[in-house]
Amino acid sequence: MGPAATVAFLARLQALTPAGGDEDHIRVIADINPQVPNRHAQPEAAGRVLGEMALRLKAAGAEVLAMPCNTAHAHAAAIRAAGLPFIDMVAETAKAAKAGAAKEGATARTGARRIGVLATPGGEALYAEALAAEGVEMVRLSEADRARFMSVVFGVKAGDVGSAQRAAMRDLAAALVAAGAEGVIGGCTEVPLLLDAADLGVPLTDSAEVLARACVEMCL
Repeated sequence: MGPAATVAFLARLQALTPAGGDEDHIRVIADINPQVPNRHAQPEAAGRVLGEMALRLKAAGAEVLAMPCNTAHAHAAAIRAAGLPFIDMVAETAKAAKAGAAKEGATARTGARRIGVLATPGGEALYAEALAAEGVEMVRLSEADRARFMSVVFGVKAGDVGSAQRAAMRDLAAALVAAGAEGVIGGCTEVPLLLDAADLGVPLTDSAEVLARACVEMCL
């Protein structure tokens, strides 16, 4: 639902598609709708609108549905009611984050499975469940850092992706690592607009990139 995050997701989808020409790319029918009711303050209205959007996309010819917004996955049932396969970004990202930590050796070496999540409160709840299903413990930000995170996210939505914003997101990710996270999930699609894998000493799993890869695998 964040326009900048959605445009970045579409760019990832294009870049990750193994194509030799235009005809090799995936057809995308996008409904970039910033007017979806606030997922935090009006959850019922948001679910209703997302369900209506899914039906319109199906009518337009969509065969698979994907949504580059983690928080709104709380309304996955309303989207699935359209009757099309829906790629669960949260579940796919939890699996990818666990695999990424294992590749780095931390999980295999110590048996620890602790992954930090940068997400909205609603996104955190979804990731806590998804990571638990993978046998992974979620590392959370402190209350103060959660408030700071939301401030940074809303800044991105207002168009601020400057150096101060980037430094703040790096600090928040570092706080998770300091709390014992062996990997970090960018569990809000605004996160990768400010944070790069090179900014951390542990694996960073970008939920938007995970979703883009899943779309490519499913649609080719």
